[in-house]
Amino acid sequence: MADPKASPPHRVVVLALDGLIPFELGIPQRIFGKARDADGRPLYEVVTCSVRAPGPVDTDADFAVLVAHGPETLATADTVVVPASYELGPVHEEGVLTPELAAALAHIRPGTRLVSICTGGYVLAAAGYLDGRPATTHWYHAEHFQGLFPKIRVDADVLFVDDGDVLTSAGVASGIDLCLHLVRRDHGAAVANEVARRTVVPPHRDGGQAQYIRRPVPEPQVATTTAARAWALGRLHEPIQLRDMAEQEAMSVRSFTRRFREEVGVSPGQWLTRQRVEHARHLLESSDLSIDQVARDAGFGTAQSMRQHLQAALGVTPTAYRRTFRTGSGTSPADLA
Repeated sequence: MADPKASPPHRVVVLALDGLIPFELGIPQRIFGKARDADGRPLYEVVTCSVRAPGPVDTDADFAVLVAHGPETLATADTVVVPASYELGPVHEEGVLTPELAAALAHIRPGTRLVSICTGGYVLAAAGYLDGRPATTHWYHAEHFQGLFPKIRVDADVLFVDDGDVLTSAGVASGIDLCLHLVRRDHGAAVANEVARRTVVPPHRDGGQAQYIRRPVPEPQVATTTAARAWALGRLHEPIQLRDMAEQEAMSVRSFTRRFREEVGVSPGQWLTRQRVEHARHLLESSDLSIDQVARDAGFGTAQSMRQHLQAALGVTPTAYRRTFRTGSGTSPADLA
């Protein structure tokens, strides 16, 4: 029997526009649709709608998709997701909505959370939702995006931007990062990590990570930093020096640092801090260890050091973070800042 006290699933409505990219259209269903609570109940309901009456919507591939819901479905959304499209017309060229798209967006209730994937940000921008806000889009379009919408503070270097009730992501796979981030924000790292594990993707790439790197695939027979990262992840609780990581790859510190940044997009020190923050989050959510013990196990040494790093990364103290996610409130860490 269903629990009468259980909250209804958070409704995510995905807006399918002509020229959509099938991969990006499927991201919300794949990520949100796999999120379950401790009793196996779905935490989200994902529905796809069109700007027109139900029917086929063209994609950028050699097939169309049949969408069963019209634009009025947007009025039922807790979160609206706008994936990328290659047929935005005046939205992309002039920064203005078509009458059809404007009428569809008018169904969205005030307070609804808004999310874009890749060039879907053009739709949010043309509707005025991003005015005065930070945002991102695919790096290839960032300069055009900024020129078309000068009121937006465009950051072309990040995977996604979380501005509370409006979130934007960079291109393609960064939509996965953003949707996992929202699951983590809504329900904690344990739920998000399980979704990531079932989807066979990394559970966390920080939103501040660079969109792209100069040398994404190492040249044949050129040393990488993979083994050093695996080595470090297995001993986060220990002091780890840069030279220790470099020694795992038999590189000089200088060469290792350069190659690490080329492969990961951040410095070894930044990466190590992020891994320790993530480990601390996991321990705060899933264990009854004291704050001091969590700090030691995560490699921060002292509770004060961990507090400073969590404040910088999440805007909350360890105690506030644990209280939020151990009580299952679903409150965003940003709400406690």
